[in-house]
Amino acid sequence: MRIGLFVGSTGSAPTVAGQVQQVVEAEQDGFNSFWFSQAPNKNDVLSVIALAGQVTSRIEIGTAVIPTFSRHPATMTMQALTAHAISNGRLILGIGTSHQGRVEGQLGLEFHRPAQHMEEYLQIVKELASTGKCDFQGQLFNVNVSHEMEDAQAFPIMVAAHGPRMLGIAGGIADGAITWMAGPKTLDSYVLPLVTKAAEEKGRPAPRICAAAPVAVTEDEAAARGAADRDYGRYNQLPSFRRMMDVEGVDGPADMAVVGDEASVERQLRAYADAGATDLMGSVFPVGDDADASVARTTALLKSLIGRI
Repeated sequence: MRIGLFVGSTGSAPTVAGQVQQVVEAEQDGFNSFWFSQAPNKNDVLSVIALAGQVTSRIEIGTAVIPTFSRHPATMTMQALTAHAISNGRLILGIGTSHQGRVEGQLGLEFHRPAQHMEEYLQIVKELASTGKCDFQGQLFNVNVSHEMEDAQAFPIMVAAHGPRMLGIAGGIADGAITWMAGPKTLDSYVLPLVTKAAEEKGRPAPRICAAAPVAVTEDEAAARGAADRDYGRYNQLPSFRRMMDVEGVDGPADMAVVGDEASVERQLRAYADAGATDLMGSVFPVGDDADASVARTTALLKSLIGRI
């Protein structure tokens, strides 16, 4: 299982320079990947990835994820092709539909037929990125575009997937699924079977399953659960994530956090690998009064597991 770091509203440096430095340090530490979430009020992550790609040489740099309703698929493709070229082919484009409250309540757009939207969106991005042109007439999109980037190369595309149809799209059209608030039980019994079946039916390679999880190494498990509730409790109110937690059989995000001492956290992360995750994306969150020391301890444990699970 490849091990990477994942930052969003929790864990991200507050400046562009700081975010680039986070990628540099992750590469120096040997991590396989580094993932940015595109927050609605934060820096454009594809721009940050392009900058980080210039000062790193090996690490994969992904988005987990960029919402699709706010970016036309042709615009998304051109931004991604540019970042991919600048980073010498190390971009992983993770996309997702976001949520009705965000799309309608904040952006004033209609959250209409999200699975159909994603299916057509993916087809446009894949065709434009791989062939340089796209003439697509669908139920939701009618697109006739091309590009003239001589250094353009297609990039892997991952989908944030939680419902059955979206998981099928992740395996049947995209290169795999990104999950959040989905534990080993959910991966084994629900995510992996649907994604793998869709890939096999289309004669496609085995998909990547990139499982993101909150992680904290600590002796105080109760405090860690409280910190996880503080940092991630809002996901309990979003139906797609609540669905995953229901499959897992837990009350909320605090129960999804991977917490405990080094031995305990290692056992819990090995369960993700055993359940079929190809990638573990650790969202490191602080516990206790010394946030820096807490984050450093968890990062050190994740670093020690690279190549071992």
